[in-house]
Amino acid sequence: MTAATDPTQTSIVLVHGSWHGAWCWCRVLPLLRSAGVDSHAVTLTGVGERAHLMAPTIDLHTHIQDVIGLIEAEELQRVVLVGHSYAGMVITGVADRLQAEQPGLLAHLVYLDAALPYPGDSWSSHHSAETKQARISAAESSGGLSFPPPDASLFGLSGADRDWVNRRQTPQPFKLYQQPLDFDAERVAAVPRTFIDCTQPALATIAPSRVRVRSEPGWNVVEMATGHDPMVSEPAALSQILLGIHHRTTA
Repeated sequence: MTAATDPTQTSIVLVHGSWHGAWCWCRVLPLLRSAGVDSHAVTLTGVGERAHLMAPTIDLHTHIQDVIGLIEAEELQRVVLVGHSYAGMVITGVADRLQAEQPGLLAHLVYLDAALPYPGDSWSSHHSAETKQARISAAESSGGLSFPPPDASLFGLSGADRDWVNRRQTPQPFKLYQQPLDFDAERVAAVPRTFIDCTQPALATIAPSRVRVRSEPGWNVVEMATGHDPMVSEPAALSQILLGIHHRTTA
């Protein structure tokens, strides 16, 4: 049995993007923990080591509850919440609920090259018509259950890193792709927010987010000269950014 969480401690919770799992943070977690930061990675239902739970009922609210469930089970009292890619949708929903139910628990939101919804948006809302149709068509072969991962080269990975991610990716539940997320934008915006923009190569589906964070007030924007999976390609640099954010929440 582990000791109860120190109520004065700020923890980091990492939420992976589509097709991934908690496995994708395995190069980052040791760096955060060796710096003395309590850190956790959740695997969302239906992917990664939870792929056996794939079901047509998995939706955005399932994944929101996955994250809240980890925070509750670990008895975390203050959290820097990091969402990669699709998980920008998830952490927005988590923030909306926690701000209403446990204000003060969230210290910072980090959108890691992530989707950034407006109220009523779905994950697909800001994708091109071509991307939407491709994913809808891909899901048809599974009866609308899921859609398969792309080759990891899309994320700017090559060689052994590309092979490693390709071996581990699993299909993404489809129901959540077009599911709208309703939330209180002012409530979410009350939490300090950072957007980490991965620029080399920049993933096209994230373009609306990177434009928005540079036009709206209240955003801290950090650029990384790497591809869409910096936890794989640049784990040390990403860890330093996250530790810097963590330090500012505890200073």
